[in-house]
Amino acid sequence: MARNMHQAFAGAAVVGETQHRRERFSLLLLNLEEYYFEQHTANHIQHKGSQNERKIRGSLKICSKSVIFEPDAISQPIIKIPLRDCIKIGKHGENGASRHFAKAISGGISLIFSQVYFIKEHNIVAPYKIERGTMEYVFELDVSGKVEDVVETLLQLHRASCLDKLGDQTAMITAILQSRLARTSFDKNRFQSVSEKLHMECKAEMVTPLVTNPGHVCITDTTLYFQPLNGYPKPMVQITLHDVRRIYKRRHGLMPLGLEVFCTEDDLCSDVYLKFYERQDRDDLYFYIATYLEHHVAERTAEGYTLQWQRGLLSNYQYLLHLNTLADRSCNDLSQYPVFPWVVSDYSSSELDLSNPGTFRDLSKPVGALNKERLERLLTRYQEMPEPKFMYGSHYSSPGYVLFYLVRIAPEYMLCLQNGRFDNADRMFNSIAETWKNCLDGATDFKELIPEFYGDDVSFLVNSLKLDLGKRQGGQMVDDVELPPWARSPEDFLQKSRDALESDYVSEHLHEWIDLVFGYKQKGRDAVGAHNVFHPLTYEGGVDLNSIEDPDEKVAMLTQILEFGQTPKQLFVTPHPRRITPKFKSLFQPSSYNASMADSPGEESFEDLTEESRTLAWSNITRLQLHEQHKIHKEAVTGIAVSHSGSSVFTTSQDSTLKMFSKESKMLQRSISFSNMALSSCLLLPGDATVVSSSWDNNVYFYSIAFGRRQDTLMGHDDAVSKICWHDNRLYSASWDSTVKVWSGVPAEMPGSWRHQFDLLAELEHDVSVDTISLSAASTLLVSGTKEGTVTIWDLTAATILHQIPCHSGTVCDTAFSPDSRHVLSAGEDGCLNVVDVQTGMLISSMTSDEPQRCFLWDGNSVLSGSQSGELLVWDLLGGKIRERIQGHTGAVTCMWMNEQCSRVITGGADRQIMFWKLQC
Repeated sequence: MARNMHQAFAGAAVVGETQHRRERFSLLLLNLEEYYFEQHTANHIQHKGSQNERKIRGSLKICSKSVIFEPDAISQPIIKIPLRDCIKIGKHGENGASRHFAKAISGGISLIFSQVYFIKEHNIVAPYKIERGTMEYVFELDVSGKVEDVVETLLQLHRASCLDKLGDQTAMITAILQSRLARTSFDKNRFQSVSEKLHMECKAEMVTPLVTNPGHVCITDTTLYFQPLNGYPKPMVQITLHDVRRIYKRRHGLMPLGLEVFCTEDDLCSDVYLKFYERQDRDDLYFYIATYLEHHVAERTAEGYTLQWQRGLLSNYQYLLHLNTLADRSCNDLSQYPVFPWVVSDYSSSELDLSNPGTFRDLSKPVGALNKERLERLLTRYQEMPEPKFMYGSHYSSPGYVLFYLVRIAPEYMLCLQNGRFDNADRMFNSIAETWKNCLDGATDFKELIPEFYGDDVSFLVNSLKLDLGKRQGGQMVDDVELPPWARSPEDFLQKSRDALESDYVSEHLHEWIDLVFGYKQKGRDAVGAHNVFHPLTYEGGVDLNSIEDPDEKVAMLTQILEFGQTPKQLFVTPHPRRITPKFKSLFQPSSYNASMADSPGEESFEDLTEESRTLAWSNITRLQLHEQHKIHKEAVTGIAVSHSGSSVFTTSQDSTLKMFSKESKMLQRSISFSNMALSSCLLLPGDATVVSSSWDNNVYFYSIAFGRRQDTLMGHDDAVSKICWHDNRLYSASWDSTVKVWSGVPAEMPGSWRHQFDLLAELEHDVSVDTISLSAASTLLVSGTKEGTVTIWDLTAATILHQIPCHSGTVCDTAFSPDSRHVLSAGEDGCLNVVDVQTGMLISSMTSDEPQRCFLWDGNSVLSGSQSGELLVWDLLGGKIRERIQGHTGAVTCMWMNEQCSRVITGGADRQIMFWKLQC
């Protein structure tokens, strides 16, 4: 398959020099669901025995439903004789047929028939010419010894074509095909290297638009091979496994039998699409290649692409391409061709104003719901309809719609789909504005667009092949597509269409269209509410072909579904996150990053500078180097807090002590013990006068640095306190007693007192023990992680759950919001790092390591995590990979701290050490 769809179509439509001039035949000359079996060099004998007798040299193709003769001379038309129209087939001279020619034509095959097609005369792509009436053609094979076998094959295929029921025809042809495949095997002399080791071999078909080609698949330790049964278009297709970048299982003909292989990351078209006869063969081959890829390429999911798109790493166009690919849409399958939205609704203005919302289509509605009056008529019919109900009698994507758009570069595909005819000239793709108007007003036209409208190849808009596509009622010939007034040229039209697709308006609303086509509004009650209900047969799982016993009914059902079009595989079952655009970037952000800073003329520039330094620091986070380390505890370190000046470091440990370490003197200054139970975390209150520690003895302790003594004890839980946070005189405490409690911690108004008065403001209840919590930047949201792997996002203003997501298969070790509070990252005992979208609760990225990540820091794009083995790992979330492994502790990294400029890091470990790290820029 070509790298670009236009090249793929053009390869079939345009007959080039040399090679193409010799062979005009293509599989598109076959009927749908027809196979090409074999070819023989032959002469077509015309006017035998008369003065005008002549031989036309060419190739005789034996197909499952027809005989095709391709003359060498391009001035002569290709001849196609349907087997169902044959009256008599035999050796020339037998059974009384032209007996007096028998000696002269010893290798002759006689066909007597009632209908014949003439195709591509003078190599011009045009509607097929049909000649009817009883006639006889004689073909003389170069190898006369093959005549009997060919005649026997033709008689067998003729019997199949003449069966009354379509299902019986299909069954008989399938049996003939399988018999041929069973008599052949993969030619191992075709291996690239004698050292290759065979892994598996099976039968399959290579899929290209509208046609499939049977043959043998073979995979070795280095290469994937496909050998066509008929040797067409070449004896072997091969793909080196090292070049493979993506593989996808596919539904083909509603059956889970397809496999598509890509050797590129972003291309629209794959390198090979295979359809297997047995699901187990498909699955075994997929597993083998996937296992190979695990060591070379990171697997991609819809969620992984979502995070990249949200963060601006993928364009809207790229993201839609990836979603289409993941949803079983393929350029090789016209019934599941990639679908793109109409985004512009203005095709009459002289200028396209992308700053005006009125320029755009409402992306929250399907095409069928854009016209209110038409929708009301459709809904009235829907209400009166018996089950199963549907609102739209046609789909938004089908083979006919795809070729409607692409007829100028894929005329042979249109002729194949429509039995050798183009569509009526007035129904062709004549004008962008006309097509849009018909989609708005037409009673049965609800089609969306295809990727080509946002690409950079204008071929599909221009009749560069000078095709005769007919004359319209007004007398004008169908030629180039008429463009809207705002487009100066086809190139300008595509550029402005791309600009519209990537505009702020579309970026802010594209998630609404994704909900309709790939998401939660595709099916069920949400689809009904969105007026997005199509015929039940168009949905995945809408019909089980295996349950249909009547072969005739099964074939008819399959044909109907494939011609009607199919709904993409559902990728999302919850509302899709919106893209992060300037308008929505501060959705959850506080008004100022550092609210405690005093107002000053230089504040804004200082914040900008700090933000710039943070970005620079994170881009260089792999250059983190160990500066010094100190063993100050007797057991694992559990918490780190640092004074504003950076001179004092406070740590807690499972040895039950709170320690104060001087960064300057590198000396331990204080060691405080509140009980004989482990301390789990610590923090410094604003002003650096008080350290707060949580303990496994169910209490939270407040320690005065200035007075060197415990000043408060909060006995607020019934089990160990696992983590604490503080913001704006409020304490947030998580506990193994299955609660997170919110306390008001206002200092008591008593002279000479440092005590706090604690009032319980809210209690956030969980089903199991809570191991970690974190606050959003504005402290309006809280995220908690439990022992059973659940991550819960809470709205603190109402003390209610926003989202509850089963993220991990074991304990959640750490959680944190991104700086813009759009995402939550969680690390679990299962070794996964998961990203959840805060607005929708959707899991949009998941990465796995081979060991638990106990704690982490992140900036929304990159992650610095502490692993069970003691390494520090740098993750690229958007790229889906681990960028660096940094040797650190000799035991698990249990806690981390980073300064505001992101240039210094302190880690604590199970090896009882604290380590000081510096960024070497």
